Amino acid sequence: MRMRLSFRTWVFAAALAGTATAALAQKTTLLVYTALETDQLKAYQEGFNKVEPEIEIKWVRDSTGVITAKLLAEKANPQADVVMGVAASSLALLDNNKMLEPYAPANLKAISAAYKDKKNPPAWFGMDVWGATVCFNTVEAEKKGIKKPESWKDLTKPEFKGQVVMPNPASSGTGYFDVAAWLTLWGDKDGKGDGWKFMDALHENIAQYTHSGSKPCNMAASGEYVAGISFEYRGNSNKAKGAPIDLVFPKEGLGWDLEAFAIQKGTKNLAAAKKLADWASSMDAAKLYGKNFAITAVPGVAEPLANVPADYEQRLVKMDFAWSASNRERILAEWTKRYDSKTEVKK
Repeated sequence: MRMRLSFRTWVFAAALAGTATAALAQKTTLLVYTALETDQLKAYQEGFNKVEPEIEIKWVRDSTGVITAKLLAEKANPQADVVMGVAASSLALLDNNKMLEPYAPANLKAISAAYKDKKNPPAWFGMDVWGATVCFNTVEAEKKGIKKPESWKDLTKPEFKGQVVMPNPASSGTGYFDVAAWLTLWGDKDGKGDGWKFMDALHENIAQYTHSGSKPCNMAASGEYVAGISFEYRGNSNKAKGAPIDLVFPKEGLGWDLEAFAIQKGTKNLAAAKKLADWASSMDAAKLYGKNFAITAVPGVAEPLANVPADYEQRLVKMDFAWSASNRERILAEWTKRYDSKTEVKK
């Protein structure tokens, strides 16, 4: 028998429905531009939503160079609320263009001084360090009689001709920190320094410049090429999956950058963006970063990575992010003029 609802019951049900509708209406969506690896996004989103379930994240993901160019192109009409997991050198460039909203997140004091913007409040802060490694396919190298390299300059030897792949620095943050590190190590001199002479010699052995920092390691892991200039997260994860690669950390020093966080100036969701910043600076977030990277911006959190040396941090080149940002356009123009002919075609 069909029951009729009393007026009081009907009013109560309507009130519940209204409350549910209001709760849905209050849910905020943050548009987050990122260069984080796709296989990291889910864990970070779930970690954040454990403490802030009413804020949804909509990711826009691409390589560092593409995201940086997109943000600069949108300067007059910003779309992103937050930039997360993009190179600190890129965020320094955005800050130079007055595109970031300074904010001191809840756990800022725990972040190492070397890994955050010096201003107070900071325009950006670091999450973790990602740095250079060479993925070296031992099986293919043995077939071709190629000796495992120990230095960057070993990659310019004749036996490596056509067997090296690396990221294009205009597309990839990994590629850009490699170039910046080589210029730091050996000299820039407006295109005439020994850093450029090294890249001229390396270019002779390059098979292809990719648009992704991960791809060279993946190509070496699959045996397509012997040596892929990449970064330690992808090298460690590929080797852990059983790829026949050794990770080489060239003795001259390693280029690196920070995966960093910033709030876009002009966001209409500033309160929610600050909550994401608070979480991204937290110990819980640092523990998630430490599962992927050997160095976190909050010191002492990262778990040892099986294939990354314990003294990894001491091997990093002393990088100047302000210099990298202010010279980026000039360096990329020179690099493109010299070497872009071997860049993979965008699909």
